[in-house]
Amino acid sequence: MKSNKKGKKRPTASTTRSQKPAKKSRSMSKRRDFFGSFFSITALCSIWGLVILLAIGVYQATQLPDLSDLEFKKRDIAVSLVDSSGEKFAAYGDFYLEPLTFNEIPEFLIEALVATEDRRFFQHWGIDPFSLARAAVVNLKQGKIKQGGSTLTQQLAKNLFLVFDRSVERKVRELLLALWLEMSFTKDQILTLYLNRVYFGSGVFGLRAAAEYYFGKSVSDLQLKEAAMLVGILKAPSKYNPRTNFSLAKKQATQVLNNMMRAGFLEKNILRKHVKYRVKIKPQLNLQKGTWYFADWIRERAEAYSNNVYLNKRVFTTLDLSLQKKAEAALANQLNRSSSNKQLEGAVVVLDATGKVLAMVGGRNYFKSKFNRATQSRRQPGSVFKPVVYLAALSKGLSPETVISDQPLEIGSWRPKNFDGVYRTQVSLRQALQMSYNLATVRLSEKIGRDLTIKMAYRLGINAKLDNKPSLALGSSGVSLINMTAAYVAISNGGFPVEPYGISSIETEKGELIYARREQAATPIASPKVIADMNLMLEDVIARGTGKKANIGRTAAGKTGTSQDYRDAWFIGYSEGLTVGVWVGRDDNRSMRKITGGSIPAKIWAEFMVSVP
Repeated sequence: MKSNKKGKKRPTASTTRSQKPAKKSRSMSKRRDFFGSFFSITALCSIWGLVILLAIGVYQATQLPDLSDLEFKKRDIAVSLVDSSGEKFAAYGDFYLEPLTFNEIPEFLIEALVATEDRRFFQHWGIDPFSLARAAVVNLKQGKIKQGGSTLTQQLAKNLFLVFDRSVERKVRELLLALWLEMSFTKDQILTLYLNRVYFGSGVFGLRAAAEYYFGKSVSDLQLKEAAMLVGILKAPSKYNPRTNFSLAKKQATQVLNNMMRAGFLEKNILRKHVKYRVKIKPQLNLQKGTWYFADWIRERAEAYSNNVYLNKRVFTTLDLSLQKKAEAALANQLNRSSSNKQLEGAVVVLDATGKVLAMVGGRNYFKSKFNRATQSRRQPGSVFKPVVYLAALSKGLSPETVISDQPLEIGSWRPKNFDGVYRTQVSLRQALQMSYNLATVRLSEKIGRDLTIKMAYRLGINAKLDNKPSLALGSSGVSLINMTAAYVAISNGGFPVEPYGISSIETEKGELIYARREQAATPIASPKVIADMNLMLEDVIARGTGKKANIGRTAAGKTGTSQDYRDAWFIGYSEGLTVGVWVGRDDNRSMRKITGGSIPAKIWAEFMVSVP
């Protein structure tokens, strides 16, 4: 065999064929290695994924809330406020009644619920994949969240245990809880728990409470369309609330009835009959705006008196709605007449001789400002504080005819002035109080000692912090209207200090007594002679002094008060067993353009007192 030019052998057919299979074998080996590695990695990842998911599930299971007591769910208790005549005038808190048993729930209501909220309720085991898939399709088509796939069991789990957020963690817990509920309870029990706990809007929880609140009926007396309306509320309690959106609530009720027909629970000819049924909503309380100031004040006290009783309650109050309306009208009328003072605010408190709060107006409009100026505000009382000084002086042995200088006075750098800028040589205590002379009053306070005035104030029931300064006599320390008015009650009732109160008793909704006010024994603040003299001096204020605009044509006593720079104007007075305090001012504490206690406040007081028979 000849060799080629390069001296190499030419490959034969046999050698060429033997080399090609070797290359193919190596290629196939590589592919087998690749797919083997891929499947191995995939399997490994799957195993680890399952381990991780299992670990997450176990962890979330350990984070589930306490499931030992499903019957307990803390809510704000429902409290009804009742006036002195026994009429309910306000309510707050969540409204709920005794839980229902399954046998008490009408079958058609359950059908309405299932048809609208969870048609496969009796087939699924807490989670419904079909509903989830259907909701996903609808949401994809709409391009937004239009439907949810939650079952009734999931909704119950969320309502019972979970906060309302959209986190994945919360959703995992919800699913676990739904499974737990399905394993632990029958379908009937789950429905009963759901209907006893679900929110029906307006602070109403549970089916029994909803039937009473919206229709004034027991659950057994509900008609089909009423039941459909209640089920319709569940989609969006604020949107489909029949008290606030009756037309929308009716449309939603009709939709629920149609759902029942499509689910096979209702025949078409019967559907038409129920659609035409006229639903009547239970009338709501005709609440006065002004009573809410009083209601808020009462709420705080009612909670303190009965905070260990976790039941719905009725609070029997001292409020007289007739007097309340008259107090509101007097304040509104007089403030509205002051066209140059649109920023004026005011407050009125009416007390009887024992301290009962018969009426309370905390401002011009509760819904614009919930701040109660009768109880929460601390303003300088000005000259309405002066009777405390004169009462202390009379108690020390001075008489109304005792004379005192009204000449200019300087104490340190402080130089008080009389309102009219005039100074008298000598005036009697009667004259000084009648005309509200500042210099005579300060001189009297310094003469008897400020400590005596402060002690008398505390004996009268004034609980404010009183600064031991010369200006104390002119009412420089802030007090509340209700507290200052109560001090005048102690003068009007013969000398017995009172504590203002608005609660007579508290009962559970079943009539069990929780709290009853006891009569308070009080020690007289002064002798009958001193009290009688003080009354005559305060009568002179209205008859001949600064309070002439409070003259009502019958025996009455009172005192005007104006703080520095006309920031506060007061009138507190009494007649025939009623003591009424009035305050007028601005919330920003600015000057009121020379409004004094003897002007608008005295007129408010007079208008109210004249309206009282």
